[in-house]
Amino acid sequence: MHPNPLFRSEDHKRFEMLIRETGFGMVFMTTPDGPRVAHVPVLSHGGGDIRFHLARSNALTPHLDGARALITVNGPDGYISPRWYDNRDTVPTWDYAALEMEGSVRTLSDPELEQLLHDVITTFEGDIPGDKWFASECSERVWSGLFRGITGFGMTVDKLRPTFKLSQKKNEAERTRIAAGVEDAGNAALAKWMREA
Repeated sequence: MHPNPLFRSEDHKRFEMLIRETGFGMVFMTTPDGPRVAHVPVLSHGGGDIRFHLARSNALTPHLDGARALITVNGPDGYISPRWYDNRDTVPTWDYAALEMEGSVRTLSDPELEQLLHDVITTFEGDIPGDKWFASECSERVWSGLFRGITGFGMTVDKLRPTFKLSQKKNEAERTRIAAGVEDAGNAALAKWMREA
């Protein structure tokens, strides 16, 4: 988390929006073999309940049940050029939206994992234009084979550390110009977050 309190937030709706828009995070934990990270699709079930799944063969899988872990979700980020500032006698920076979530992890039951998979499909298929793919198109043989190869987890989040560093230290005119520059550079997602900050 960035140390500047200006970049912190207590806006839980914003946290949920970041998780939903990103849909992907990293799970960190120290194992007996050392620190490990897994890159995973994540969904929030509200109230501090984050769900994800890993391959059974992942180095974290045997250690997560009952443990504490850290999940990070990184939203849009990008280079901020001094060309967009009132005073160009400065240095570039990087703006970003990120959320760290810490809590205890439990293994999901098979029905909970099945629901998680359907929720992931429904959520993200809905974001893609055109004909949607449905889980029912997958044969039972393929589905059950893949299902046996993963483990589902839920984290009960008890610590949140958000950072929304979106040029808040600049005046409104500069922030408008920075967001326009970021968007012109091809980063509309970051520009959107800057305008909403």
